[in-house]
Amino acid sequence: MRIGLISDTHGLLRPEALRALDGSELILHAGDVGDPKILDELEKIAPVRAVRGNIDVEPWARRLPATREVAADGLYIHLVHKVNTLRGGKFDVVVFGHSHEPLVEMKNGVLFVNPGSAGPRRFRLPVTAGVLWTGTDLRAEIVTLPV
Repeated sequence: MRIGLISDTHGLLRPEALRALDGSELILHAGDVGDPKILDELEKIAPVRAVRGNIDVEPWARRLPATREVAADGLYIHLVHKVNTLRGGKFDVVVFGHSHEPLVEMKNGVLFVNPGSAGPRRFRLPVTAGVLWTGTDLRAEIVTLPV
């Protein structure tokens, strides 16, 4: 299964991000959405599961949970904006955002993935999204967006 990963759009959904997520069977947005229209556009590609980030304070964002458990292809995925708010649990994958720094790291048998920021560039960090591949070869990759 191909799961698209995106975070920290901050109200900007780049066409390059849409191309990177095209072909996904599910999309996870790890918060700081910034505009509900972004979720609507992502839904045109695949079902979306999203969490609220620290900038998501408008009334529309109240429908987004702070954390979310997603079962996909036999895996338990924990979706959260700030990884330092993670509290216990049995997960195969943790997808998070907030820092704008892309990361793929296996820790104690759990795959941690931060797809980075697909929205406005912050400092000198790259503009990125991610892909999670499930199945016998669980892996994630960061996709640098050509902006």
